Amino acid sequence: MYLIINDQGGIISVKVTIVNVDDKKLVQDMINNLWGSLYIDKG
Repeated sequence: MYLIINDQGGIISVKVTIVNVDDKKLVQDMINNLWGSLYIDKG
């Protein structure tokens, strides 16, 4: 599951995936139109 939130806690984007999905491509598609800082939590 991938979740992008803004600095106020608002949900920008959510993706739920199956096991065999390329994580790098999925995240790249999600952040394509975003600007600013990106912080990642490996979980």
